[in-house]
Amino acid sequence: MDLNQVLISILSSVWEFIKDWWWLPAPFVLGRLFLFLWKWWRMDIFNAQNKRIVIEVRIPKEILKPIRAMETVLSNLWQIVYDPPYSWEKWIEGKFIMSYSFEIASINGEPHFFIRFPEANRDAVEAAIYAQYPDAEISVVDDYTKFIPQDIPNKDWDLWGADYRLLKPDPYPIKTYTKFETEHEALEEKRIDPLAQLLEAMAKTGPGEQIWVQFVAKPITNDEVPWVTEGEEVRDKLARRETRKTFTGRPLLVEAADVLITGNVPGAPKTEEKEIIPPEMKLTPGEREVIGALEQKIAKLGFQSSVRFIYLGNKESFFKAKLRLPLSYFGAFTTQDLNAIVPWGQPYITKVQKSWFLPKNLYFDRKLYFRKRRIFRQYKLRIDPKFPASGGTFVLNTEELATMFHFPGKQAAPAPFVQRIEAKKGEAPPGLPTE
Repeated sequence: MDLNQVLISILSSVWEFIKDWWWLPAPFVLGRLFLFLWKWWRMDIFNAQNKRIVIEVRIPKEILKPIRAMETVLSNLWQIVYDPPYSWEKWIEGKFIMSYSFEIASINGEPHFFIRFPEANRDAVEAAIYAQYPDAEISVVDDYTKFIPQDIPNKDWDLWGADYRLLKPDPYPIKTYTKFETEHEALEEKRIDPLAQLLEAMAKTGPGEQIWVQFVAKPITNDEVPWVTEGEEVRDKLARRETRKTFTGRPLLVEAADVLITGNVPGAPKTEEKEIIPPEMKLTPGEREVIGALEQKIAKLGFQSSVRFIYLGNKESFFKAKLRLPLSYFGAFTTQDLNAIVPWGQPYITKVQKSWFLPKNLYFDRKLYFRKRRIFRQYKLRIDPKFPASGGTFVLNTEELATMFHFPGKQAAPAPFVQRIEAKKGEAPPGLPTE
């Protein structure tokens, strides 16, 4: 038998093996993709079965309560929808933890406050808001995103938008209302409200222009996202605390050789030189403040969040320079030593960088169009930036979220055109006949 016949025989045997046993590695190769598609399918069914509604909250002219009241509302809302699924619910029923969408939208220069959530929780959500803001008016409204052309950008409408991220890891907090000294001022007109900047920016838009700001927030614990554990590790590192390792991971033969050569017994207590001044006493005032802020953030309830904004309008009124108005609003929560919320950048912003490889620039317009379509669709569906993949979110606690979304009083945030209730609600006088 010559070499060609041997080669043909081997190839024939290999082909017969592949033809008969090709399916054997399929579960290992396609298993992960199958589980992803299965879970996505079941979640899509569960999502369709849970209808969402949008409510608009009209705020009274005078709000005497500080921003802390909104933090209490958010703590109650956290409890309402936090219901983690067990394995059967997750893989068969497609159940997942529901989320809220807190939104501030300027429509033709008039700011509105909206909250989107599952319809089944309407009574509980309204009760949580009325408990802190009894003079507010809550009404179910149609989704405002449906009242504009759904194919934006087009020949008549254009938009600019961006998703946001935290500049540092989740345990570092942004600047919150406690730093604005709102709690120390008894009179409303003397309070400093960080939301005033955004409302003033929205008031400067005119007919045919809209600014949308969205905070999608899903209640989570350390079990879903280990942000508390991460915060404790960062805290201990900043405090210069030593962590003991219980397992070295070294092979047994290497440790035996180490004993014979150096005489060091693995696991034997080592004599440590104790410092007279403990590490905690060496911290600077700024380092102590950072550690205190970390501990304060991880001590409160957290939301897995995504933040985005869109400036859109018809091309007759669209003025791109106005997108700087909401951009400056997020700058109010920035501190150099803690955290900042900043635009994500490429590719989660409606801006495309031109390449030095000139042929790639031929697709510049189409790439920009695709990004605008994507962020517009994600805003309407209230989904994460990287959907359907995981990631693209960060953790905000109730204090941080209340700082960025709350109901301001007219004296603290005197922006015009904010829809407010002029008359307060009052109880019926006693003895009034009911028939």
